[in-house]
Amino acid sequence: MYLTTKKNYLQIIYSLLFLLVLCLSFSSKAQTNYIQTGFKDYDFLDRLEIKTRSQDLYYSAIKPYPRRQTALQLEITDSLLQSNSNYANLTEIDKYNLQSELMNNSDWTKPRDYYNTKKPIWNALYKTKSNLLEVNNKDFFLAVNPVIYFTGGKEQNNDKVLFQNSRGLSARGMIGKKVGFNLYVTDNQERDPNYVNDWIKNYDAVPGAGFYKPVNLYTKGIVDYFDARGSVSWNVTKYIDMQFGYDKNSIGAGYRSLFLSDFSSSATFFKINTRIWKFDYQNLYFELYPQFNNSGNKLAPRKYARLNYLSMNATKWLNVGLFEGISFGRKDHFDFSYLNPVMFLRPAESNAGSADNAMVGFDAKVNLGGKVQLYSQFLLDELKVKEFIKGTGWWANKNGLQLGLKYVDAFGLKNVDLQLEMNQVRPYTYSHFDSVANYSHYNQPLAHPLGANFREFIAIIKAQPAKKVYIRATAIHYIKGLDSAGVNFGGNVFEDYDTRPRQYGFKIGDGDKATCTMVQLVASYELAQNLFVDLTGLIRNYKVASIADTQKTTAVTISLRWNLGRREFLF
Repeated sequence: MYLTTKKNYLQIIYSLLFLLVLCLSFSSKAQTNYIQTGFKDYDFLDRLEIKTRSQDLYYSAIKPYPRRQTALQLEITDSLLQSNSNYANLTEIDKYNLQSELMNNSDWTKPRDYYNTKKPIWNALYKTKSNLLEVNNKDFFLAVNPVIYFTGGKEQNNDKVLFQNSRGLSARGMIGKKVGFNLYVTDNQERDPNYVNDWIKNYDAVPGAGFYKPVNLYTKGIVDYFDARGSVSWNVTKYIDMQFGYDKNSIGAGYRSLFLSDFSSSATFFKINTRIWKFDYQNLYFELYPQFNNSGNKLAPRKYARLNYLSMNATKWLNVGLFEGISFGRKDHFDFSYLNPVMFLRPAESNAGSADNAMVGFDAKVNLGGKVQLYSQFLLDELKVKEFIKGTGWWANKNGLQLGLKYVDAFGLKNVDLQLEMNQVRPYTYSHFDSVANYSHYNQPLAHPLGANFREFIAIIKAQPAKKVYIRATAIHYIKGLDSAGVNFGGNVFEDYDTRPRQYGFKIGDGDKATCTMVQLVASYELAQNLFVDLTGLIRNYKVASIADTQKTTAVTISLRWNLGRREFLF
C-alpha cells in the first residue's frame, strides 16, 4: 500500500512539473529545430568554425546542430563578407556553400535574392531550391522533402548484387516561433557487403538501425527495416530549451566519439540545453534497449542512461568540456533520482547504494591561425592511481583516448581538408558486471563501433574542386583484441567483466588479435540542392591471428540519394 501510494505521489509530482514546463514555454523566445547528422552541412560548418575562429561557431561539439544558432552565424558571416570579400580567407566555393547553407535553413534566414530567382524543378511545388513543399508564414513554418536512396553495386567474390532501396520523407517546422518539430521516416531494404552481414548476424542488429526483419538475411543476404525518427522542442526561458524525441545524438568533434556517437540505433530521449555566456550545458536522459534476441514477437526490455556535458569557450581559440555518463538497469522504470541535472553526483548515488555504470570524461578543441584545429577526448571508466603508476596492466584501469587534427586548405590547396585521428580504448571499458548496465543500446555500442580493447588510426581527405563536386578519401587501420576460446579479453562491451581470466597484465590487443585496414573513396556530384550521385569504392582487409585466411572485401557502388547522408560501414 505504501509503495503504491508513493508511486502515485511521484506520478502527480512529475506530471505537475511537466505542466509547469509547458506553461513556461508559452512565454518563451524563438525555438529551433535541428540539422540531421550525416548531412553535407557539417563539413562546411567545420571549415567555417576553423577559418572564422568565431566562438559562436564552436557549437560545443554537441550534435545535431540547432538550426537557429547555426543560421544566425551564417548570416553574420554573410554580412561580414559584404563589407570584406576576403573575410576569413573564405574561398569562392566557401561563399557558394555559405549561400547553399542559408538556403537549407530558410526557416531562419533570408538568402540573397539572386540565389532564389530561378525555381528549379516542379515549379508547382518548389518555392526554393531546398524544399519540395515549403510554407513560410508569420506563425507557421513547414518544410517537407522526399527521402530517397537507391544504390547498386558489386562485391568481389559475391555472386549477389549489393543494393539499398530507401524511400520516405522528412519534415520540419515551427509553430509560432515557440515550438519546433522534426520528422524523418524511411522504409529500407538492403544487401550489404559480406562483412556487414556477418556483423548483423553476430550482433543481431542492423548498424545504425537496430531492429530488422530477418526473414531473408540468411537465405538472400537482405535486411528489411523501418527507420522513423522525430522530436519536439520548446524553450523554457531565453537561455534554456528542451527537446523530447526519438532520434540520434552525439558528443565530440572527431570522426569517432568516445562519449556518445550516432553509430547505434535511434533512442527515446529528453534533452535540456542551457546556453548562457561562455557555457553550453546539456542534460540527456535516455530510454535504451539492452542486448536481446531480435525475434520481433515479444516486448523488448528497457535500460536507461543519463549523460551530462558542460562545454565552455575558455578563450577565443580554446573550447573545453566535461562529460559524465551513467547507464543503469532497473525493472523497466527510470530511477527518478537521476533526473537531478547537476553533474558529478556519484558520491551521493553511491551513498544510496548505487552500483551503476558511471564514466567521466574531458575534451578540448583548439583553433590555431584559422587553419588548424586540434581536438581530443579522454574517457575514464575506472581508475586506481596506484596500479596506474605501477603499470601493472590492472584490468580495471579502464579508459579511452582520442587525439585529432583538422587542417583546412591543407598545404595551400584551396578547398582541400585533411583530418587525422587516433582512438584507443583499453580492455573492459564500457562493460559492467550487470550486463544490462553496459554502455550499449539495441545490441550496439553507444560510443565507438569497435567497443573496447582496440587502437585505431584514421586519415580523411575531403576536397571540393568545383561547386557541385565532392571527393572524400578515408583510410582506417586498427587492431582489436577479440575473445579467444570463450575467454573474455575485454573487447566485447556486452560481456560481464567478472568473467575476465586474470587481474593484471592487460594491454590493448590482448586476446585473439584482429588487424584491419580499409580504404574508401567517394566521388559525389550534386545534381540539384541536396540531390547527389555518389560513386564509391571500398577495399577492406581483415585478419584474425587464429585464422589462416584474410577476409578481403572489394566493392564498388553507385548511388542516387536525396535529402539524407551517405550510409557507410567503416568498422
